[in-house]
Amino acid sequence: MYVGVDVGTSLVKAAAFDGAGRQRDAAARPLGLALRGGFAEQDMEEVYAAVVAVLEELTRRVPEPVELAGLTGQGDGLWLVDAAGRPVRPAVSWMDGRAHGLLGRWLADGTVEAVFRRTGSALFPGCPGPLLAWFDRHEPRSLDAAAAALSCKDMVFRRLTGAPAATDVSDASVPFLDPRARTYDDRVVELLGLAHRRRLLAPVSDPLATAGARGEGLPAGTRVANGPYDLPACALGAGVTAPGDGLLIVGTCLAALVATEDLDLGGEPAGAHLSTDRPGHWLRAMPAMVGTAALDWVLSTTGVPHREVDGLLAKTPPGAHGVRVLPYFAPSGERAPFVEPRLRAELTGVSLESTKGDLIRATCEGIGYAARHCLEAAGLDGTLAVCGGGTRSAAWTRLLADVLGRPLRLVEGEVGARGAVLAAAGRYGVALDAAAWTRPAAVVEPDPGRAAYYAEGYQEHLARLAEARARA
Repeated sequence: MYVGVDVGTSLVKAAAFDGAGRQRDAAARPLGLALRGGFAEQDMEEVYAAVVAVLEELTRRVPEPVELAGLTGQGDGLWLVDAAGRPVRPAVSWMDGRAHGLLGRWLADGTVEAVFRRTGSALFPGCPGPLLAWFDRHEPRSLDAAAAALSCKDMVFRRLTGAPAATDVSDASVPFLDPRARTYDDRVVELLGLAHRRRLLAPVSDPLATAGARGEGLPAGTRVANGPYDLPACALGAGVTAPGDGLLIVGTCLAALVATEDLDLGGEPAGAHLSTDRPGHWLRAMPAMVGTAALDWVLSTTGVPHREVDGLLAKTPPGAHGVRVLPYFAPSGERAPFVEPRLRAELTGVSLESTKGDLIRATCEGIGYAARHCLEAAGLDGTLAVCGGGTRSAAWTRLLADVLGRPLRLVEGEVGARGAVLAAAGRYGVALDAAAWTRPAAVVEPDPGRAAYYAEGYQEHLARLAEARARA
């Protein structure tokens, strides 16, 4: 039995797979996210306790011994721990917006572009560079007390195994990693004014260790691999490895990823080039800030339960009777396929005749347009896989196929956890049939007429977005 753990923003999931890649069982626990005044934080003890709980539940229900376990989880943010791996303060989420003012200055003075030209990764308020710089200015005692600035999965790996602080190349990619040398670029550290905090960056490796003697969550001695983080783990779990092929993750974050062997550091400084376990292979990532979180907000505001989404989408025509949504709901603005920390969502075309179905369809269409923008910017020219919580809605998945104008390879189950297991197997030299593990559940074809309609709607979306960016 193989176990994958995916520590998300709102949910911790663990899944058990047999040797053929069939998902045998899964367990999950919700997580809290404290949002206030542009700050977004999480309790590390709550996160770690949830990981232990789902692992204990899963291993209790699945009697076979665990061959190995792989960890993945939300990327970016700032998870400060002391020398024992314990939290110095609450974790700062990737959704945090406290550094938006600092990022605005770096955009204006060319720092963001200078960093991108060296690393292929753009800065945004919730990534480690701006957050470390903000804390250095406003809360230096937290950095003084910390032994390492980790990512989420790194913290969990440290606690589960007792191994020294470490990270993998995917989490190190934004914003400090030299993508060719696969080591930290000290010039980037200097550009962000963090040379005196360099010690906080965890060593980059392929972290491997065994579960600790206390046996928290996993039997003592179980082989554990740390990383990649959730975006590249999902790409691996969806079988997206050939150059030009892509993945759209319709989750809390709307993430577009395209596999590439071409490291192009030109163009608009946005998104990231995520290094993978294969040298010379990257994922061109355009992770927009908000995906299903935008729809969740609209559902909560209108009082519509999730179970009614498919029915409302079926009753409401394309175009949502003129209602339009620019889905940039994150308090920290947008990071892909452009960086604009001041951008906010816009809802237009609403009248007294507008229905809840119009609002929901317009939101789903707006997210689809944002996804198309990200995929085009990432260089998609091959097949496209989709996964994430949003794809549980059959009607929304069909809508996405129409908006994107291409077939969608639907990958079901815990895709990030599956990718974490495949990465762990690769690092430990365990032979698994990746093609069998990543076979899609179905292919969703676009409707030609609706695809043509949405192709025009996409151009209108880009025009409205340009106007909104000019006002931001």
